[in-house]
Amino acid sequence: MTGTPAARRFTPAVGRIPIEEIRPQVDAGRRPARAVPGEVFEVSATVFREGHDSVAADVVLTDPDGVDGRRIPMRLVAPGTDRYAAQVSAAREGDWSYRVEAWTDPVATWRHTAEIKIPARIDVELVLAEGALLLERAAAGIEDEPARAALAETRDRLMDDRTTPEERLAAALDRDVTALLTAHPPRDLVTASAELPLRVDRKRALYGAWYEFFPRSEGAVPAVQNAEGVLEPPRSGTLRTAAERLDGIADMGFDVVYLPPVHPIGTTHRKGANNALTAGPYDPGSPWAIGSPAGGHDAIHPDLGTLDDFDEFVARAGELGLEVALDFALQCSPDHPWAKEHPEWFKHRIDGSIAYAENPPKKYQDIYPIDFDTDPDGLHEECLRILRHWMAHGVRIFRVDNPHTKPVAFWERLIEAVHASDPDVLFLAEAFTRPAMMRSLARVGFHQSYTYFTWRNSKEEVESYLAELAGLDSSESAAYLRPNLFVNTPDILNAFLQYGGRAAFEIRAVLAATAAPTWGVYAGFELCENVPAGPGSEEYLDSEKYQYRPRDWKAEEAAGHSLAPLLRTLNQLRRAHPALHQLRNLHFHRTADDAVVAFSKRLGEDWVLVVLNLDPHSCRETTVSLDLPALGLERTDTFQVHDALTGDSYAWDRDNYVRLDPQHRVAHIFTDRKLQS
Repeated sequence: MTGTPAARRFTPAVGRIPIEEIRPQVDAGRRPARAVPGEVFEVSATVFREGHDSVAADVVLTDPDGVDGRRIPMRLVAPGTDRYAAQVSAAREGDWSYRVEAWTDPVATWRHTAEIKIPARIDVELVLAEGALLLERAAAGIEDEPARAALAETRDRLMDDRTTPEERLAAALDRDVTALLTAHPPRDLVTASAELPLRVDRKRALYGAWYEFFPRSEGAVPAVQNAEGVLEPPRSGTLRTAAERLDGIADMGFDVVYLPPVHPIGTTHRKGANNALTAGPYDPGSPWAIGSPAGGHDAIHPDLGTLDDFDEFVARAGELGLEVALDFALQCSPDHPWAKEHPEWFKHRIDGSIAYAENPPKKYQDIYPIDFDTDPDGLHEECLRILRHWMAHGVRIFRVDNPHTKPVAFWERLIEAVHASDPDVLFLAEAFTRPAMMRSLARVGFHQSYTYFTWRNSKEEVESYLAELAGLDSSESAAYLRPNLFVNTPDILNAFLQYGGRAAFEIRAVLAATAAPTWGVYAGFELCENVPAGPGSEEYLDSEKYQYRPRDWKAEEAAGHSLAPLLRTLNQLRRAHPALHQLRNLHFHRTADDAVVAFSKRLGEDWVLVVLNLDPHSCRETTVSLDLPALGLERTDTFQVHDALTGDSYAWDRDNYVRLDPQHRVAHIFTDRKLQS
């Protein structure tokens, strides 16, 4: 007996109306795009259908409770592209989703047909009758009685043959009627895309100003000879003396205080001053060589104080509006308790010894790297315990040291475990590494990332890299990677700062503080510390990583040596202007000089325009040609701008002369505009 096989059930991969290439979309929807409450970002998709009927599309956000929000209409980006986009934002933290809904738009289809056929006297009455039915259908879906009555009246006018067809059509094309139909459109063949995940983190994940300093340097006493001529050893600053520095940091307008490791430091192979292989009797060692008989990652270095002192430090920071970020460095000194209790957690050489860390030609003999493959479950549980220990002591931000030297899967599991119970805890990836690894760390959960910003100094480099970070190019990284533009770090003193003088420090501060929502400085930047360890080195001479560096902050500012006033102004501007809290609203304007960059940020009526001389050595004169529509202005407008750095005002239009002498000013930051008649 023969026969035909039963027909397989066919499930089309394409909806009735195709919806393709939705952006943002992270790892094909397996991982969430990222945002914070109120952050404006674009959702776009390619939407089309067969034939000539018109299509339309909306973005629909679903909140963490599973409730659909309002539909955000998408606009056609450009005729003939089939690409639709909408600006959207989520109102609160949590795990949201979004989808694109597309449909055939019978109103737009009818209008297009009517505007062709009625003047040509083709099927006039039939076309008008079809329009009347559409108005009836639209009215049936509206609860507001005045709106329903308005559509009913328009329907009657459309069918009133006592007036001309053109007058009847004009009634249906009236502005108020159009607004009603736009707000309550009849929709045919509605097609929805898959739901895509969106994680909305707290605002600090996107916006903030960071200040890094070593507690042991604040209040430290250098070695001195006493009255008997005996050399008294140096003394470390403590968490209590470091707390006294918090007032100055808060006064400069910073939001986050980041502390390098505060844990006990090993003595085996301890590094001396300037990374010397042999330490002197009083050298404190590197804070990243974590662990001694006094404890490991969950302990406070005895020189700094106690956990109670740490709690008081965090409390004082909170009183001043500062959050404390703590370094999370998964590495150990040879004296760490783990080296004896869990030797299987470390890499071993063929002679059985534990291998020290290397980044050839750099050697870190005082540090043991961890092997994450021998006991992944044990390491996961221990690291989760350590994080929760510090979370219980008020730390809600962790700066993770060298996460790119650990498995990405480890971080995904660890961060998700923290997020499940404490979604407000944030992680910053200190990963100056290959782009693929940086992006992968961001996709699996890191809320912020260090960047290549430090090494981008020319106009071409600055514009290209900032465009990438803001998502202005074809990359999708802005949907999940949030940059933290540190101008310097204890490891990175870029040549631009070494040789550019005070103006170089001002340039980098203005650029970082205004181009991205999050930026950071390492202590000493405001004093323009710029002496490298040697030619070609980006290490500081007398690096604070290996010794105490007490500074007299108040005296330096009083003497006019400090950039604290500029940093204070920049952070005040950032707090005052919501446009600077956004990442993806960056817009570049044309300048005629290859050393002058101009860019703006706009959010609604808030508007900031920066014109910056990137050359710390030379005065630059140029013409700045503004894209006025990007600023919410007409192409022929003239207006007055106010410079927030100097208080000066200027009359500007589309093309404007600018002169920036780095010995006097490196930038204009315009924050107000007033149209002139």
